[in-house]
Amino acid sequence: MNSPKQPLPTFDEVLLCTPQTSAEQVGLFLRRCLIPGGRGEKIYTMLYADELSYDVSCRAEELFQHLQRYSSTYRLIILCNCERDNSYLPSAFSHYKVHMIPQRSRAEIQQYLQHHFRVAQPSDSAASVFKEHMCVGIVSSKRAGMGK
Repeated sequence: MNSPKQPLPTFDEVLLCTPQTSAEQVGLFLRRCLIPGGRGEKIYTMLYADELSYDVSCRAEELFQHLQRYSSTYRLIILCNCERDNSYLPSAFSHYKVHMIPQRSRAEIQQYLQHHFRVAQPSDSAASVFKEHMCVGIVSSKRAGMGK
């Protein structure tokens, strides 16, 4: 995010974890991150790793320990809910823990995201619904099930 020209992460750089995320999905992700090859300057990120089941977390840690021998130059970020840092994966990786403080202001982050999510040529697309022709948006309500 040092420059507006830097791209957003690609689909292969991010794993959004849920309780249903399988060990195979985590394994493929860790292999992309840790096996030397044409990685370039990618930064791999596991989001909500604390949501993984115990079995998947155990297998992920074992695979990480095994694959880590092949590369010492990987870039892996594991993000967890701070209220669930006692779950298996955050505990297993606690010696790597870094408390992060955003280095950019909220306005700068929003401007960067707007640069990447704005539709260049407004047309008859869903982007016309969102503020300033963004191709993504968040719709929320305090009342559940109200047709969002």
